[in-house]
This record gives sequence, C-alpha cells and structure tokens, in this order.
Amino acid sequence: MKVIELSHPIHDGMPTFPVAWHPYVEVTQLGRHGIEARETRKITIGTHTGTHVDAPLHFIPGGAPVDALPLDLLCGPARLLDMGPWEEKQAFDVDYFEANLGDRVLPRLVLRFRFSHLWGTQAYFLRNPYLTAAAAQWLVDKGVRLLGMDVPQVDSADHGRGCSQDSPNHRIMLGQGCYFVENLTNLDQIQGDTFEWIVAPLRLRGGDGATCRSLAVER
Repeated sequence: MKVIELSHPIHDGMPTFPVAWHPYVEVTQLGRHGIEARETRKITIGTHTGTHVDAPLHFIPGGAPVDALPLDLLCGPARLLDMGPWEEKQAFDVDYFEANLGDRVLPRLVLRFRFSHLWGTQAYFLRNPYLTAAAAQWLVDKGVRLLGMDVPQVDSADHGRGCSQDSPNHRIMLGQGCYFVENLTNLDQIQGDTFEWIVAPLRLRGGDGATCRSLAVER
C-alpha cells in the first residue's frame, strides 16, 4: 500500500488568496520547552487556507456548511483525470471531458493540471486554467459530488468579485450540492487513473469551508 500526501503544509506566512477576505496565516508559539516546559501554538487561518474544502455555503445563501459534507463522500474510490498541456488561463470545455472522461465518472473526481509547481507565486492565483460553465454543469449532470484540483479554483481568476461573471462555476456546482477540494498537490505521484481518496476537513460547525488533510491510497 502506498499513501500519498495531497495537501500543502500549514505554516506561518504561507500563500493565501490575495484578497482582503482571506486572512494571512499566523502560527505563533506560546508554550516553550525552556520556560513553560511544553510547546503550544496559536494558529490563525481562514476557512480557505491551503488545501481546503469549499462547502455550498461559500457562495450559496443558506447552502450546506462544511460540517454537513456527507461522510460517505470523504473516503472512497476517485477518478483522476489528467488535464494534459494547457496555456495560462485556458478554459476547458465539455468536449475535453467527453473525449477524456466519457462515462467513466465517479462521484469523486480529481483534475490534475500539474499547476501546483507554481504554489507560492502570484501566478498561481492569477493565471490558473479553469472550466467553462458548460463543463461545470456537465460534471454535475454526470454525478460528480466531490471535485478536487491542483489549482486555486474551478473558475477563471478574471471572474471574481465585481465581475459580471462572478464565480459562475462555484455557483453552478456548489448550488447543486457539489463540494470542492482546492489547492491539491503531488498529484503527479499517483500512478493510475483511479485511487482511494481520503479528504478530512476540519469539522467547523456552520463553516463555509475548512482546511483539510487529503491523502491518496494506492494498493
């Protein structure tokens, strides 16, 4: 059995989405071995820090919070789809998924863009490839309920707050009960196109999202 870490480590000053409503990460040591004879730390993070889960509440008023994520979605077989070569800000439409995924769809789907090598740069948050709205709806119609990806979001970086197309894919998919796992890493280490996927978000009561630990298990 091989277990692969798919989540970024949490650390002081780590990369976060560059907007005012996503706070910087602070890890402050409080207890010290030489003084208090133990170590403790205070952690300040946002609900969308590092590798994390987006719940419907993130964009849908009255939507399900992260602690209502169905437990049977958190662990189980997932389909890995390699998104192939891409250009900055490239949109992937329905035809790509029809040709490369077809009917081999599981409720858990992970998209491998090979974009995580840009983690820690501004380009990571501003130039990611993304899905068209039609592709987002196609995946929902095919039964995808947990969508993971090694990019910061399923939408274009240009389709943010203040845009006439404010996060359409978030609204389409979250509005129909699909959860996201964003900012995955190490997807290149997965050998096959199916694997056992474990997603463990913090059980934040009423949360719009939560940092998570994500693992791939290959047997």
